[in-house]
Amino acid sequence: MARTIKYSKNQRTLYFAIGFTLAFFLYITFILGPVSNCFKLDVGANSLGLSFSYTKDMVQNFFESRTQEQLLCYSQFLQIWDAIFAFVYTLMYASWIMYFFKNKRLFLIIPILGMIADWSENYVELLMLETYLNSSPISEILVSLGSGINSFKWTLSILTYLIILIGVMIALKIFLTNLIYWKKN
Repeated sequence: MARTIKYSKNQRTLYFAIGFTLAFFLYITFILGPVSNCFKLDVGANSLGLSFSYTKDMVQNFFESRTQEQLLCYSQFLQIWDAIFAFVYTLMYASWIMYFFKNKRLFLIIPILGMIADWSENYVELLMLETYLNSSPISEILVSLGSGINSFKWTLSILTYLIILIGVMIALKIFLTNLIYWKKN
């Protein structure tokens, strides 16, 4: 009976992982992509958060190459749509980690910290944008803070992917071991 409950719980976790993965791709395709079109340019970076780090010149160029309407759209994107996206991808990563590492819930801290870092980076970007829109010089300290948080976020993302990859490799090894055992017997 205990084994059946454990199996059922693991199946449910797998369904959540698949569901959140589907939600992740649907969100990118039908919400994040279309909503971000209002500030995209044909050439150059379309989001500061997609680079591993950035400099004051990169931030200045990013803002200067857009109209005020595009910058207001970018602000809304950071406040709403990118914040929701961080939550969606954290649910996806966390459910896969829970599926692969049933008793290692400590690993969940990595994608959760990544989400918090993403939200923090958005906040700093909004402060830089507000400064720029008020025709004030953007603080080098603010840029360094945003860039540092950005690098931290990407480092946590890489660690999250490594944890999930290790989980996939362990599951594959167990599956192949069981397959060989069943073929022998």
